[in-house]
Amino acid sequence: QVQLMESGGGLVQPGGSLRLSCAASGSIGSINDMGWYRQAPGKQRELVADITSGGYTNYAESAKGRFTISRDNAKSTVYLQMNSLKPEDTAVYFCYAEVIAMVSGYLGVWGQGTLVTVSS
Repeated sequence: QVQLMESGGGLVQPGGSLRLSCAASGSIGSINDMGWYRQAPGKQRELVADITSGGYTNYAESAKGRFTISRDNAKSTVYLQMNSLKPEDTAVYFCYAEVIAMVSGYLGVWGQGTLVTVSS
């Protein structure tokens, strides 16, 4: 009943920038935490950044100073602005949200992922 749709991935050169977006839709009562995870080939999925409903943020050490997470509660959307991208940032990026659905109650919801490739 609740879906997350990511967009904004693509191919970028080292040092470049991308902005990822993730919009929640469906029978949503409220959204608590939202975050971005990534998974590189052969590696486990890892947290990149998350943000609470009140706007408190948390970043992986590798993302600090380069990435910025934000959200628009009116649009049920979370963003990840990525600057100074490095080849090691190459991964599939997944959106995650903790949602209170109108019928189902608490749900942990994942998006389908969007591919970010950083290469010269």
